[in-house]
Amino acid sequence: MTAFEPKLDADCIFCKIINGDIPSYTIYEDDMVKAFLDISQGTPGHTLVIPKTHVPDIFAYDTDLASAVFARIPKIARAIKASDDRIIGMNIVNNNGAVAYQSVFHSHFHLIPRYSDKDDFRMIFKDNAKKYDETDYTRLQNAIKGELAD
Repeated sequence: MTAFEPKLDADCIFCKIINGDIPSYTIYEDDMVKAFLDISQGTPGHTLVIPKTHVPDIFAYDTDLASAVFARIPKIARAIKASDDRIIGMNIVNNNGAVAYQSVFHSHFHLIPRYSDKDDFRMIFKDNAKKYDETDYTRLQNAIKGELAD
């Protein structure tokens, strides 16, 4: 991996948190990522993991940044789980684009501890399999082959 040179956006709330201009409850930080409690606390311990460089979404990651960020997520998740015996699961959510409910356009991963199936956090997946056909499958498969060929 080459030397990491973070680029920050002066108008980005997460970049301001990285800089220390906005306070946060930081639970982990190194040269590549910062993990801090989400202000909304969807469930207790709800944590955001962000790269310490401004990247708007998953589509803008390069291989080095993805490797660095993704390598840290399981470690942070395990630590959150170990912090409270009541945590029995965890949702890890990454929204990309306004249509996907991204509200801060600095890539971030939500680590949402789960205490029960009644802890007021919900995700709903509707079955749209009948709207997807062989042509869609082939188009997706070819796009992935093209992306991975680079």
